[in-house]
Amino acid sequence: QVQLEESGGGLVQAGGSLRLSCAASGRTVSTNAMGWFRQAPGKEREFVAAIRWSGVSTYYADSVKGRFTISRDNAKSTVYLQMNSLKPEDTAVYYCAAGAIFATSAQVMSSPTMYLYWGQGTQVTVSS
Repeated sequence: QVQLEESGGGLVQAGGSLRLSCAASGRTVSTNAMGWFRQAPGKEREFVAAIRWSGVSTYYADSVKGRFTISRDNAKSTVYLQMNSLKPEDTAVYYCAAGAIFATSAQVMSSPTMYLYWGQGTQVTVSS
């Protein structure tokens, strides 16, 4: 089992920044990829960004490219999501996820069904 704990959410004004953290514990060696997803009220969960523990490849949703950056610290088993130039439409609960994904396509990496473990989520609210 792998446990994931997100932190760093909060309330920020449009144009501001936040950094989310996701600390992984347990049998992390069983996973090779981490992702961030978000879900706004009344909407489906959507992909935000993903990274492999090797750090070689990163993936982003078009809506966050150039504004968000995903990174990892293997020594701390922690993945980060730096969010800059935040917009009101970024308001959502952000979830961290982990999985063992061996395909390399962005389509696969962005699919929530590929991730086995999920955190409880952290709320991000961007005011206009």
